[in-house]
Amino acid sequence: MCGIAGWVDFARDLRQEAAVVREMTTTMTLRGPDAGDVWIAPHAALGHRRLAIIDLEGGRQPMVAEEGGRVQAALTYAGEVYNFRELREELVLKGHRFTTRSDTEVVLRSYLEWGEDFVDRLNGMFAFAIWDARTEELLLVRDRVGIKPLYYQLLPGGGVLFGSEPKAILAHPRASRTVDADGLRELFGGVKAPGAGVIAGMPELAPGHVLRVNRDGHRLRRYWQLEAHEHTDDLPTTIRTVRELLEDIVTRQIVSDVPLCTMLSGGLDSSTLTALASLAKRRDGSGKVRSFDVDFVGYLDNFEPDLTHPTADSPYVRQVVEHVGADHRHILLGNAEMIDAPTRRAVVQALDWPVLIAGPGSMDISLYLLFRAIRGRSTVALTGESADELFGGYPWFHHPEYGQPGTLPWSLAHNLGMPALFGPVTTRVDVRGYQAEQYRQAAAAVPRMPGESGRARQFRESTYFFLTRFMRTLLDRKDRLSMAVGLEVRVPFCDHRLQDYVFNAPFEFKTFDGQWKSLLRAAAKDLLPEAVLNRPKTGYPISNDAAYDRYVQERFAKLVAGGDAAVLPLLNPTVVEDVRRDPTAAAGLTRIEIDMALHLDEWIASYGLDLAV
Repeated sequence: MCGIAGWVDFARDLRQEAAVVREMTTTMTLRGPDAGDVWIAPHAALGHRRLAIIDLEGGRQPMVAEEGGRVQAALTYAGEVYNFRELREELVLKGHRFTTRSDTEVVLRSYLEWGEDFVDRLNGMFAFAIWDARTEELLLVRDRVGIKPLYYQLLPGGGVLFGSEPKAILAHPRASRTVDADGLRELFGGVKAPGAGVIAGMPELAPGHVLRVNRDGHRLRRYWQLEAHEHTDDLPTTIRTVRELLEDIVTRQIVSDVPLCTMLSGGLDSSTLTALASLAKRRDGSGKVRSFDVDFVGYLDNFEPDLTHPTADSPYVRQVVEHVGADHRHILLGNAEMIDAPTRRAVVQALDWPVLIAGPGSMDISLYLLFRAIRGRSTVALTGESADELFGGYPWFHHPEYGQPGTLPWSLAHNLGMPALFGPVTTRVDVRGYQAEQYRQAAAAVPRMPGESGRARQFRESTYFFLTRFMRTLLDRKDRLSMAVGLEVRVPFCDHRLQDYVFNAPFEFKTFDGQWKSLLRAAAKDLLPEAVLNRPKTGYPISNDAAYDRYVQERFAKLVAGGDAAVLPLLNPTVVEDVRRDPTAAAGLTRIEIDMALHLDEWIASYGLDLAV
């Protein structure tokens, strides 16, 4: 996995701008700690930072293809293409010669052979830029479901800046630094609208899209989306196909020239992946699968079940580890690590703006610490992200009150998260109206089957909302925090073949046993202990240490006491004044409110942003 950055400008000679391009590229060093370089032509500059995963010596970038001593195309590429071996064999038969074992060279040669349509042949997670020196055009490409990030800013007069993260673009002197009302709606809306960004004029390339930039302007094209089509397989065939797809996906995604592991929570999703990875590794003779779980000091001793955490992870993790024979490590986090100032600063820098969904802000810090601990023993990790969204694992799929027309399923819970501290600004920029509009846009885009109604129609809508909105928030958070420590996280349930197949399976198949995630449970029935198969959905563990809350409350009180904090224009002045008079009043705020305020303050100040509100 890697970080990419670049600049295309038809109005100047970029060979004189090497220092700027290197500065943009340097911001991606944490994403690619193993190597870095830039490639510059008169009107295009590509930068790359590398985390070496496959062909450690041969996959260096930016990569250039030449013919007769003339550059044909140059590539800066982040991600993994899991079917690169098949593509390579096909390209060899067509006369292409390879000098490396890397998937990077396969991507570059595929473009030269098939042109822009080559993206339809790729299976993987990726974001990359190809400069076609023959036509002087730039191609920006993002994977189908948005696993790997890619931002861009179109330049007046022609050209573009781009990067894996906004910080790469912000290193350029012409970058936009304004956060306007639209950006605040995106920040506080909890929606993750496809293609939207937070900084004005700096959108994401939407998942499944290609952006072509040349002297005549730019053209955005969608090359993939979820579609509705008739599902002709019966239930036993559907279960068998889901299992076969998962086996193929996991077998492809454990290919790595560096140590690989799974993140194991003891839930159905991660346990299924761990069991399948263990089977695949036994077949190829590569030893035990490594696995990791996370917990907090005192969590199990003080555990009290609730709606989102009906069970604790540890007992189920132990069962899976014993069942599949994993080489397991238990990561235990304490409050001292959670409040460590350099760690908190690193999280802010990794995420850029807060990735806001309903739940305590401390989750970002614990995820970062977990990834950092994993990176000590592994460079690649498989995780169960997207299984709940795809197979129907959230309560929102099954409780009618969450399926009210006019609201995205998670909006109700999200709107309860920050009622006091950010209430005035969210009202001023009309976050509720933004959420309603995003619902209307999402609902209008749902691919439907003729005659589908009732629970089947609602389930399809919820699945689409979660896959195209909510899931991308989780993917973005996981990518940023893992790449900040040089860990590549792979998400097998995001394979587009699996998503297309399960999305179109009938509602009655997805709930045939009267439980949630029926298809996945049936597909994994022979892999896992009975208790794990039937474990209720349980969220990521959250620290219940009151000392954490006291720490952030004290930090917030100090922040607002000075009167010059960068975040003050976004805060409720009544609440701020109350906390100034009595610092203990901060105890009346939610953890997520305070964590968001602290994150926003450091982000706005350290990035030199302008708030146009």
